[in-house]
Amino acid sequence: MAVLLLVLLLAVASGAPEVINIGGLFLNTEEYEAQVFQLTAEDISSNHSILRGQLLALPELVEPHNSLKVSQSVCSLLQLGVAGIFGPHAGTTSSQVQSICDTMDIPHIETSWDTNQQRQDFLVNLHPHPSTLAKLYAELVTAWGWQKFTILYEDKSGLVRLNNLIRMYEKYGLNDKKNEHTITIRQLDPLQNHRQILREIKRSGDNNIVLDCSVEFLPEVLKQAQQVGLMTSEQNFIITSMDLHTIDIEPYQYGGTNVTGFRMVDPDSEVVQMAVRRWQDLEMKRGKALDITPETLTLNMALIHDAVHLFARAMRRLDSPPVKNLDCGDLENWGHGASLINFMKDGQSMLRGLTGPIQFDNEGFRTNVVMDILELGYDGLISIGTWNSTDGLNLTRSLSPVFHQESESLVNKTFRVLTALSEPYGMLRQSSDALKGNARFEGFGIELIHELSVILGFNYTFDLQVDNVYGSLDKDTGQWTGMLRQIMDEKADLAITDLTISSEREAAVDFTMPFMNLGISILYKRPKKEAPKLFSFMSPFHTEVWICMCSVFLGVSVLLWIMGRLSPYEWTNPYPCIEEPEELENQFTFNNSLWFTIGSIMQQGADIAPISVSTRMVAGIWWFFTLIIVSSYTANLAAFLTVESTTTPFKNVKELANQKVIMYGAKGSGSTINFFRDSSDPTYQKMYQFMHDNAAEVLTSSNEQGLDWVKHKNYAYFMESTSIEYFTERHCEVAQVGDLLDAKGYGIAMRKNSTYRNQLSTTVLKLQESGKLSKMKNRWWKEERGGGKCEDAGSSGNPSALSLEHVGGVFLVLVVGLCLACFVTLFELLSHVRETSQNENVPFRQVLIEEWRFIARCHGSTKPMRKYNSQEKVSQQAEDSQDFVHMSSYGSSRYGLNTNGKQPLP
Repeated sequence: MAVLLLVLLLAVASGAPEVINIGGLFLNTEEYEAQVFQLTAEDISSNHSILRGQLLALPELVEPHNSLKVSQSVCSLLQLGVAGIFGPHAGTTSSQVQSICDTMDIPHIETSWDTNQQRQDFLVNLHPHPSTLAKLYAELVTAWGWQKFTILYEDKSGLVRLNNLIRMYEKYGLNDKKNEHTITIRQLDPLQNHRQILREIKRSGDNNIVLDCSVEFLPEVLKQAQQVGLMTSEQNFIITSMDLHTIDIEPYQYGGTNVTGFRMVDPDSEVVQMAVRRWQDLEMKRGKALDITPETLTLNMALIHDAVHLFARAMRRLDSPPVKNLDCGDLENWGHGASLINFMKDGQSMLRGLTGPIQFDNEGFRTNVVMDILELGYDGLISIGTWNSTDGLNLTRSLSPVFHQESESLVNKTFRVLTALSEPYGMLRQSSDALKGNARFEGFGIELIHELSVILGFNYTFDLQVDNVYGSLDKDTGQWTGMLRQIMDEKADLAITDLTISSEREAAVDFTMPFMNLGISILYKRPKKEAPKLFSFMSPFHTEVWICMCSVFLGVSVLLWIMGRLSPYEWTNPYPCIEEPEELENQFTFNNSLWFTIGSIMQQGADIAPISVSTRMVAGIWWFFTLIIVSSYTANLAAFLTVESTTTPFKNVKELANQKVIMYGAKGSGSTINFFRDSSDPTYQKMYQFMHDNAAEVLTSSNEQGLDWVKHKNYAYFMESTSIEYFTERHCEVAQVGDLLDAKGYGIAMRKNSTYRNQLSTTVLKLQESGKLSKMKNRWWKEERGGGKCEDAGSSGNPSALSLEHVGGVFLVLVVGLCLACFVTLFELLSHVRETSQNENVPFRQVLIEEWRFIARCHGSTKPMRKYNSQEKVSQQAEDSQDFVHMSSYGSSRYGLNTNGKQPLP
């Protein structure tokens, strides 16, 4: 404690950044957790983007059941001035710590599972809530289809945790008759000798086991189970510990036991590996080695890392308020704990940590929990899916290399394969000869079984499901029907057709991984051609383009009119025969300017030609603009006139549900109608009620009947997207409408717990990766039996109206050119005024003012000739007249003329 006080004093004296203390309470066995606590605080202190101050971790070791000692440790930390208390491990001491934190207004952060976890004002627990874990266990037990199982627990806390599983399983059970659920509860030996209990489980014949024990004792339990023969290919284990990936599972991965586990920490995640690397760098600076690796990182360590980061981000949002040194004997508290807790629980403070996204619900418990579902294989633990507390279980079924010994090889084994007549999965081969055996059938499913047999070496015999019923659970009798009933009764080994994998079917039989992914969509008549619009000639441009064109038309016309008045070179002599006219004329009146610009747009021109450089510049840039605009309009107009638009009475499932003219339905038995029946969406529930009430009119016995109704009635048919794709390739009058309503897959069905399921799944995956399945699908959908007939029928090719994004550049060029022409106009005006001033010997300012006054009147298209220095010019004209008279008199006297201009008589 004295060392910690010295560190604090040195930090203050050196002027270091503000130090924020956090206290941690750890058991003697949690040395790695305490180390992660300190390393995470140091890592955050080195990254000022997370927290501006320096985060100092103060770990304390406490005894698990000594409440007095724990209380003294908490009070010691409060005297040092801590902003939060982390830990200890949930138990009797945890409630004591929480009571002190509530009194002193200090946040309390926990990271362990707590059977008494409740909402507290100053408590945040990053561990998933017990009810959340119970939901996970129940969904997985239900997905595996366990009618009975044994719960094997370590201590009373595990019994409480699994008691929630029992209650939840009543909700998620496979059948309504609860007496069919047999759940046996057994406790492990406290002295660690579990062999007697494990032998009793083996003798009971219950091969489904839910094992709940700490990761420290888990290897010993599995070892003893293996010793008594309870780790064979017949047993199925669900292990609740989320640290299964941290133990050595090599002794059990070749025995064929189906072991399922969970994890919130993915060792292969880049986030986890980067965090461990930063811890290693910090330890190397001290000359030490870090014993923690991504593979040995436990959930509790990861939760401590995430808790410290969550706390640091909340402190940053609270602007790091000063921390007080508190005394447990005083009534004074910190005063910022409630705000800090609220920021930690607030959704805005959500971060993605080593355990996934960290969010809390309105009760303050962690929500949106994401876990990997692990399965044991030859290569160790392999992720086969995920579970989300919001969306539930999502199994990908991308399995690892499977468990099978040489004796379990499928070579030379013969399978009875059940199929149904459903194009293009199973069809009768068209032949003039009488065919027998497997030669009777062809199709995608038939070829898939053949490819699997070539790779795995088994033989097969096809049988036909005459009534074409795939299989569903009768709610009244509790019995399965159709192909699945044949599989369960061992009358067939495999079943292949367009058989959808669903949770209900997975409970009864096993499926391979999906060989085809699809969803439900709508089959309806192909959209009709839309009648041409009266003003379709307006369609090539968006409205905004038409508005801009009208604006620039008026703008250019006005600008051309103004520039014509400004430019002196546009004022010309209307009578070329008169050298000194009384007035000048301008051809660019307002009406003429409008006519000039509209004539350019219409590509007809006008009898007006600009003279000055500036007006010619305006005309040239306007002509360039009209060239681009007219060319774009002409090209897009041709597309609009040659391509006809199509229209359909509905575009998606909601529009179909909200109308009452078009009837809609699905196949009377199968996964499609079950999708609407089991959906919680109000729209789908409404549609199912309609189909149920009008079953005779809208539910079909086959997809072919649904196709016929679509073609000849005002009827929309719900079916799988792959079947729709097959029909639309051959029947050009129908098409798919709207997006997919769900996502699912087709698989090969087999009996529950079949030993060859993994081999078939792995081979299907190989065919998928090699591209063989894609080639097979292309062949049976687009080539065989009339495929590809409607390849181009569905392309609409509707042209799009040009927007400003397409033609905005030409508008920009026009504006730049007009601005440049304005400057040239001013230059021409000033140049003319300067020349007139010099020639007429008149002040420049006087000439400019007179020119501007005339221009500003904006009236008339004629301009009078201005005469400067008029008195001098009049005097000069008088002198010229006198000289002329004098010369005339002189000439008359010289040639004998009288004053009247007559010649005298001789």
